[in-house]
Amino acid sequence: MQTPAGISQNEWIAALDAFRDAVGPEWVFTNEEDVALYRDAYSVVWDEPEERLASAAVAPDSAEQVSAVVRAANRYRIPIYAISTGKNLGYGGSAPNLSGSVVLDLKRMNRVLEVDDTRHFAIVEPGVAYFDLYRYIQDRNLNVWVDCPDPGWGSVMGNALDHGVGYTYNAYRDHFHSHCGMEVVLANGEIVRTGMGALPGAETWGEYRYGFGPTVDGLFAQGNVGVVTKMGIHLMPAPEAYQTSAVTVPRRADIIPLVATVNALEHGGIIGMPEYRSTLGGFGGADPELAEMLAGPGLPTDEQLEQYATLRNRGYWSCNLQFYGGPGVIAAKIEYAKDRLRTAIPGATFNDGELWTFPLTQAQLDQAHKVALGIPNMSQFSIGARSPLNPSPRDGHLWFSPLIPKTGEAVLEAQRVFMQAFRDLGEPSMVSPFSAPATWMYRAFIFIMGFPVSRSDPEQNRRTREIFRTLVRVGAEHGWGEYRTAPVFQDEVMATYSYNNNALLRLHETIKDALDSNGILSAGRSGIWPRHLREERG
Repeated sequence: MQTPAGISQNEWIAALDAFRDAVGPEWVFTNEEDVALYRDAYSVVWDEPEERLASAAVAPDSAEQVSAVVRAANRYRIPIYAISTGKNLGYGGSAPNLSGSVVLDLKRMNRVLEVDDTRHFAIVEPGVAYFDLYRYIQDRNLNVWVDCPDPGWGSVMGNALDHGVGYTYNAYRDHFHSHCGMEVVLANGEIVRTGMGALPGAETWGEYRYGFGPTVDGLFAQGNVGVVTKMGIHLMPAPEAYQTSAVTVPRRADIIPLVATVNALEHGGIIGMPEYRSTLGGFGGADPELAEMLAGPGLPTDEQLEQYATLRNRGYWSCNLQFYGGPGVIAAKIEYAKDRLRTAIPGATFNDGELWTFPLTQAQLDQAHKVALGIPNMSQFSIGARSPLNPSPRDGHLWFSPLIPKTGEAVLEAQRVFMQAFRDLGEPSMVSPFSAPATWMYRAFIFIMGFPVSRSDPEQNRRTREIFRTLVRVGAEHGWGEYRTAPVFQDEVMATYSYNNNALLRLHETIKDALDSNGILSAGRSGIWPRHLREERG
């Protein structure tokens, strides 16, 4: 068994005994098969010296047990790494930043403590998955939706704490923005509550996030100075009906007025999450003319791309608009949106979806984009899965997720910059003139790319890491930083947030040293290392 660095065998044995006393012997995992389950299944350093591996795992059942584990870890200087359900695939999974850490697995803490469908909030523990909260709501016929990401097996709390996102209205799909009050075990084992939860007997834990005094909740999102054991989350009132309308615009440059107009509709509360795509993106390398254009000595010009689009008479961009509310309200919103878009973009055309009223029929559910309707599912994993057309699927993926401004100009610029970066690297580009942004964030775009990872080809993984680090640097040079990333890249990403000689990181380190003087909690998360490890790392 691997033991934490700098810990003697006697100290290790004593620490494990203390963990067993805290949670029960059956909930401390030390054998090789059990601990292997905490590897990052999508690791880009699989079976390499840089792979981050746990030494053991401990699974408490309450905040009090978490407190006892944390106090024992302090006593013996054992590094621990907290996870909710460990389903953060593509961003690190359940593996720690620091090899040898003991995983603090919170999935047994899976109680839905409260759901209120007139004030529209829930209070949950870290092990509550989106499926769990959805079933709780459905079983009680409650009149609320939970905004969920792809896929639905992850933790409601864990996703919010890693700044995860979803698919419905802006007020709900930024999941940390939707959180409301926390219970946290600090690094010294003390249990605190934030927001209105700090007021004994308060009934507004899930309604008013600020409470009184400074707001400290952000320290625990992508942070490592406490373990969150309860959290409030705002829920969406269940609407009467749902409908989509897709707008298609003819020219490449139309992305500029399209985004500006859709922004106005979304920020004004007319639509839910918009979804952009290019109507030409499906041609890809199968079109010889396009392949020749993209393989030329320079990047294709806008004039070449406009001509290419015009000849195919399919338009260039499309945006799917989502509408929620009563049928009459939806009809009025759709007509208003169309008027705005026709005025802004000559030649815009529309394709309305069917008006669905709730509850949906099974046929409607079968064709629905379920996450847009607050229904967690696992369909995301059908992408790239083994099939007759794909008999040897990849072993996983790694997400590169820079934020760019929410403008059409930024989309075109990001295409150009990243296409050139791949060209300079001598690699096939993962970006094309038809790449569209992800729109989960309310006030910014995510220009996301998925890299394949392999368990059998370390050279491919090495090259992927090289490309990834180059893109981090190129993005930062243009003011585009990542909003989350896997542990193996967190130091590099944090280093790009370097204003005033890395003043932000130095502030994080000051807080870390003050609240976790022994450096036991999730060392290295978000590039924040405790003092003794910073000194070792130079």
